[in-house]
Amino acid sequence: MNIEDYREYCLSLGEDIEEKLPFQKFKNGEGVLVFYVAGHMFSFFDCNDFSVISLKCQPERIEDLKAQYECIGNPYNESPKHWIGINPTTAPDDLLKELTRNSYKVVKAKYTKKKI
Repeated sequence: MNIEDYREYCLSLGEDIEEKLPFQKFKNGEGVLVFYVAGHMFSFFDCNDFSVISLKCQPERIEDLKAQYECIGNPYNESPKHWIGINPTTAPDDLLKELTRNSYKVVKAKYTKKKI
């Protein structure tokens, strides 16, 4: 999947999604595009090097995903206990979409208060 298609997919997940370039003051972070839900990151990548997308993931799934798919490894600059890195140039589109949707749902569920 190319960078523009991935960006459009992220934005299509919900009306509550924001995209920002929050690390512009940092030398190696000026091109990092971050997608947020409920004010928290669920996906990010470097626009200048679209080889790793970092996604939030359930800790119990991470080792199995890494063992099953060569395109999945450690995230960029995040804890490998709660995040994965996926190569969008080698990952099947359906897997990339499923893991991105999962990341969105994990973060949204954690940070959205349930209405009583």
